[in-house]
Formats: sequence, C-alpha cells, structure tokens
Amino acid sequence: MDNKISPEAQVAELELDAVIGFNGHVPTGLKCHPDQEHLIFPLGCTILIQAINTQEQNFLQGHGNNISCLAISRSGQYIASGQVTFMGFKADIILWDYKKRELLARLSLHKGKIEALAFSPNDLYLVSLGGPDDGSVVVWSIAKRDAICGSPAAGLNVGNATNVIFSRCRDEMFVTAGNGTVRVWELDLPNRKIWPTECQTGQMKRIVMSIGMADDDSFFYLGTTTGDILKMNPRTKLLTDAGPVKDKFSLGVSAIRCLKMGGLLVGSGAGLLVFCKSPSYKPIKKMQLQGRITSITLRGEGHQFVVGTEESHIYRVSFTDFKETLIATCHFEAVEDIVFPFGTAELFATCAKKDIRVWHTSSNRELLRITVPNMTCHGIDFMRDGKSIISAWNDGKIRAFAPETGRLMYVINNAHRIGVTAIATTSDCKRVISGGGEGEVRVWQIGCQTQKLEEALKEHKSSVSCIRVKRNNEECVTASTDGTCIIWDLVRLRRNQMILANTLFQCVCYHPEEFQIITSGTDRKIAYWEVFDGTVIRELEGSLSGSINGMDITQEGVHFVTGGNDHLVKVWDYNEGEVTHVGVGHSGNITRIRISPGNQYIVSVSADGAILRWKYPYTS
Repeated sequence: MDNKISPEAQVAELELDAVIGFNGHVPTGLKCHPDQEHLIFPLGCTILIQAINTQEQNFLQGHGNNISCLAISRSGQYIASGQVTFMGFKADIILWDYKKRELLARLSLHKGKIEALAFSPNDLYLVSLGGPDDGSVVVWSIAKRDAICGSPAAGLNVGNATNVIFSRCRDEMFVTAGNGTVRVWELDLPNRKIWPTECQTGQMKRIVMSIGMADDDSFFYLGTTTGDILKMNPRTKLLTDAGPVKDKFSLGVSAIRCLKMGGLLVGSGAGLLVFCKSPSYKPIKKMQLQGRITSITLRGEGHQFVVGTEESHIYRVSFTDFKETLIATCHFEAVEDIVFPFGTAELFATCAKKDIRVWHTSSNRELLRITVPNMTCHGIDFMRDGKSIISAWNDGKIRAFAPETGRLMYVINNAHRIGVTAIATTSDCKRVISGGGEGEVRVWQIGCQTQKLEEALKEHKSSVSCIRVKRNNEECVTASTDGTCIIWDLVRLRRNQMILANTLFQCVCYHPEEFQIITSGTDRKIAYWEVFDGTVIRELEGSLSGSINGMDITQEGVHFVTGGNDHLVKVWDYNEGEVTHVGVGHSGNITRIRISPGNQYIVSVSADGAILRWKYPYTS
C-alpha cells in the first residue's frame, strides 16, 4: 500500500495550547519588556512572549536553528534575535515587530553564529557580533533594514569579542568586549565607517563574560571569567577600578546590570546573586539561586527584577527585601519520557536526566520534583492505583516514589546489567515489567513489602526501547533496537510471537481492540501488525526525514499521534492511514508523545527540554 501524503489532501494545523520551556544557556536571553507586563525568552528556535500576570503565551517562529541571542529596543517596539547555523552557512538575524508579533526583516551577513545583538538608544541602529568563525561586527539601519557598515571585531593578536552593548544616551557609540579585547566604537554615518579605540587595562588580562553600561554613559562595567569586575571610562578609555580584590565571584561574573540609583546587580557562575557598589564590590545584599545566572533583567526602574539561570529557572526578585519567587521552571536536559496517570488528565509526569517532575496540566506549574543526582532516568510509569511512580534508571535500578511527596518507596537493585531502558506496569498493580540495555525483559512481582523477580526473558539482542501491556495483563509487547518486537505471554512467561523488520524499533502501541499493534522506528515507517501471527498488514511512510520516536493511540482507536526527529507532531486516522493534523512548534527531536485520558490534550516532549501541550483536534 502506498500512502504518500498528497499535497492536495488538506492537512490542518494543530493548535498549540502551551509551552513549558526556557533555554537558560542563552546569555542575557531572558528579557522583561518595557511595558513591564511581559517576559520574552528563547526556547530552541522559538521566542516565547509570556504575560507575567496571566501566563498567556505568544510565539515568534521563523528561525531555522537554535536562537543564540536576543535583544529588545528601548521603546519596546522591536525585538531582534540571532541564531546558530552550520559551519560556512549564513546565520540569520530576524527583526520582529513586538506589537503585531510578526517578522519585519531577515538580516543575513554573518556566518556560523550570531554572538550578540544590541539596539541603539533611539531605535536607529542595531549592532550585531558574529561568532568565532565570523569575527565581524556589523551596524544595521533599522529604518532601511540594511547594513550600514562592518569591521573585524577584534585585533589580530587577541581573542574573539563575545559581548556588545550600546551607549545609553548616544546612537553613535557602542562597546565590544571579549577574550583580551575591549573596544569603544564610534559610528561615522556620512562616511559609513566605524572607528574602534582599544581600551587599556594595563597588566590585567581578562576574558569578558558580561557587560553593563551606566545610565549616563559615565562608566561601563565588565564581568570576567576570573570573577572580578572592571570599571572602565568610555571617554578616556582607561580602567577606573577593579574588584573585589579578595573574595572573587566563583565561576566568573556571568551577568551584570547597572541600577539607576547606583550600584550593580551581579550574577555569578555558581548561582550567587549580589548587589554591590564600586570600588570595593563587596556584597551589600546577596542570595543563592539554582544554576549559573545567565540573565538579569529589570522590571521598570529596578524595584523588581527577573533572573534566569542555566538550569532553566526564572525567579522574580524584589529589590527592597531581596527575596526570590520562582515564577517558572522546566527541564534543562533532553526529556526522555512523559506519562499520564490512569484516567485523569489533570496532571502528568516527565523525566529528564536526574529529574522526575510532576506537572499540573492546565496551569503548567511544577507540583513536585524528584532528583537522583548524577543518574539518568530513562522511563517512568504511574501504577494504576496512583500510589507510586515507577522509574527506570541508568545505574540498573528501578526506583519507586510516592507521587505526592516524592518519598522513595523502594528500590530494586541490579534490575538490569546495562541500565534500565524501559518500564511498564500491569493494571492490577502486582507486576512491573522492565527492559534493559542488554536486551533482557524482566517481570517483577510487587508485594506490600517485597519485590521479587518472577522471570527473566532473554530474547532481544539489544536495548529494549518501549514496553506496552495488554489490558487484561495476560500479554505484553516489547520493542527493541535490534529490529524485533516480541509479544510475550505473561501467564506462561514465554514468547508468543516475534516481529522482524530492518529498523531500530523506538515505539509500539496496542490497538484498543488488541488484535493489532502499530510500531515505528528509525526507518520512518509506521507498520500495522497482526498480533496473532506477527504478519505485517500495512506500512505507511511516517515522516520524510528522521526517526519516529514516540507514538500513542486514543482509547477508541480511531486516531493515533506520532512525533520524531522531523520535529513535527502528526495526528493520523487509524483506518485511512492518513495524516489529518500537523503540529509545528518543537525545535528539538521529539522523544515521546502522549494523548491525555479523555482526549483533551496531546503532550509531546523533546530533546531540547521543552514540553508542548496541544489541543486535541477532535471532540470525543
């Protein structure tokens, strides 16, 4: 059967309800809009505009690769964002209209990566800095949406420039800084040239991580990897002072912000947020946050400010009492699994690297976080009675946690040799079925106090990627990356049937009537198989590029959803074998996808740490 999607067949768009995600690795990527009502931050190739009070979200989509920097003009009218791209290709800068939420212009000159962007104080110019392969600084006219002039950003015998900041008063002056280079630039508009002046730092050789400009242009401050702050005078181009002399900031000064009333807000690589003043730079107020601080953005004059960290936490801090409130958080590693508890769509759980998190579906809030340091969680499942979360870990252990408190209930040690890669539970809550990196499938009996190995089923030659259990608990199917799916009899604990295909199977689902299963994997085909004798019924072309990693089917079996390395969520008609809806929004490979009980939402998770909630297109 040939089921290519014909271009005539109208494929509707899936409606994106909400995004949980924030890329905290982008330096100064989190911005508070001048209207003081919205936060703007990057996630993969999307820019999120989120209302602070109502949590309403808008999305700016246009980049073809991950966003590497972000800037907002002082009036709040424009947003500019730059991206990374592959070696030798042009990296785009996109100029957006904030009010209309639309793309105004694509500016492309730099190769490889856009390192930093800055707007001039009266929205006349935008200055951009190319990455290490490009090394140039370009000034753009916002009115003409065209380059005025460019120049190499740093001298021949110093490192790359990585930071740029505009003067706060004049449209003709900006500063670039980086590895051993600090330059003040003057724009000469009639001759279309920019003239640099190297700043003298004397004996101090520093690598600049962050930069801040005083409101009246009297000084600018450089935060360094050494953990000290240099105060420079832009008129004389000389070093005014530097500090702290003794207790330097651990892991470098990764974010710096000047306040109107004088003084600096400084964020360190170790997650310390400090208010200090020149020339001693001793902490006047300080607090410890989680993860390295990459953005400090003021809300208004700075009576309140918002801080973003590398571990994807967004904090709101009021200046007077210097207390933090966590306003958003998400995964900062690839999300490996998502699962809903039985029969309810109110919450769901996800796991990524060392974290398992339980989320409230409608408000996107994190209700619980369970952390096992230095381990990786590969899969999770809720017990049918909702009394425990069973999780599979790469140290070969199966851990069970209480879903309300996160308390560790029991551990099955040495469950598998090369880590536990997949897990499933039976609906009578008496068994857990686990798959390992070595290909074994093990059935565990779970009592009140005991966990006993019932049987080890050794058939697969490579890691088990997905396990699904039949509703009556008498049968289960396991998919493996060795190119087989095996249907097991859970009563006799023997193999019933084996399915062979030239692919690494990533996901498998039972049709609700349980006489067919659908599988998919790296060959991009979606295959329907007969459970009884393991023969293939039909094959569909699931995606044009990249493996299919996640799949789920509705309780009625009318539709199913898939997601994979083409970053698209697809809704399929089971009987017709055709795509009815496509969801565009992910910027990383989709790792898993689920339809909520009651068919309200589709939730998909991806390798860039994002969780996307889509409106289910059909009313059940």
